[in-house]
Amino acid sequence: MRPLRLLAAVIGSPRLLGARPAAPPYSLSGAGGTAPAPDRPATRARLRAWAELLRVSALVTVPGDALAGAAAAGRRPGRGTALAVGASLCLYEAGMALNDWADREEDAVDRPHRPIPSGRVTPGAALAAAAVLTGAGLALASRAGRPALAVASGLAATVWAYDLRLKHTQLGPAAMATARTLDLMLGATATVATMSAQAGRGGAASPTRSDTAPAPSAPSAAPAPSAALPAALALGAHTYAVTAVSRHEVQGGSTAAPLAALAGVAGIGAAVLRGRPAPGEPHRAPAPAVRLLLPAFAAAYLRTSAVPLLHAALNPSPPLTQRAVGGGIRAMIPLQAALTARAGAPLDGLAVMGLVPLARALARKVSAT
Repeated sequence: MRPLRLLAAVIGSPRLLGARPAAPPYSLSGAGGTAPAPDRPATRARLRAWAELLRVSALVTVPGDALAGAAAAGRRPGRGTALAVGASLCLYEAGMALNDWADREEDAVDRPHRPIPSGRVTPGAALAAAAVLTGAGLALASRAGRPALAVASGLAATVWAYDLRLKHTQLGPAAMATARTLDLMLGATATVATMSAQAGRGGAASPTRSDTAPAPSAPSAAPAPSAALPAALALGAHTYAVTAVSRHEVQGGSTAAPLAALAGVAGIGAAVLRGRPAPGEPHRAPAPAVRLLLPAFAAAYLRTSAVPLLHAALNPSPPLTQRAVGGGIRAMIPLQAALTARAGAPLDGLAVMGLVPLARALARKVSAT
């Protein structure tokens, strides 16, 4: 029996064979193994909770507002446009965080899986994020000049008023439509303001869209942000329709809201297809690229928004209503592209449409509603 015991001792003790002992089932990092390894699953869970709170899948619908505003104002994107995009992103995410903070008690009943009622994000953290993001958005807008800061201030006030007071009133959809309208106007105002300031300092101003077009018979008027108002109202009308449907996404049961939104979407699509001359220019036939891309963008807009709305009208269940709302949010991208191309900037519109694959990929991971 002694040889067997000796053999068992050798096999059970790797040190006797010159091998290092096996590592323990846990690992330590740092000098001498004194610091615990980071808890990566917990970090990923926190990041996902914040991604859900901020609805990052809807974030890609924001940059097109500033680009469409710049194009509708007759200007090419520039420094002011970039500042407007940054300000819009901050204010949009501020509204998302504030929305969940304001709805935390309601979500505890209807949506207990949301980050705040599930305990993954504290109410105080969400409110602090809303305040910090609002301040950051206003700071970025101020870099584009006082006119841009004034528009951004109105946008921020509308966002906070909607989340805290107006959401569950009859003025809710109108408030959301106003916010989106102001967001596009922010892009137009910031672009024109920074261009004007640069020209006043004697620098090279950002060229207008007419700089690359044949010279008109009459002199071109200086572009103004007000030229972007029709495009802003079209985007606001779409936002109104989507918000009206979203008021029924938890309980469902409304056929009238999707039908009304469907009619509104059809009207917006028809209006966008009616071309108009660039600011300060006489009417003339649109460029070949506009004739090619504008109908394609309008068709993408109608397909993305109208089909889910039709399904929700036929069967107003909560899942189909939520799908209609998500489709309406994603449809803002082709609508922005169509408005940009309609203003004579088809390549910028094509760049906006490039955000569609990203929006679809993010929507598979994080819900936009």
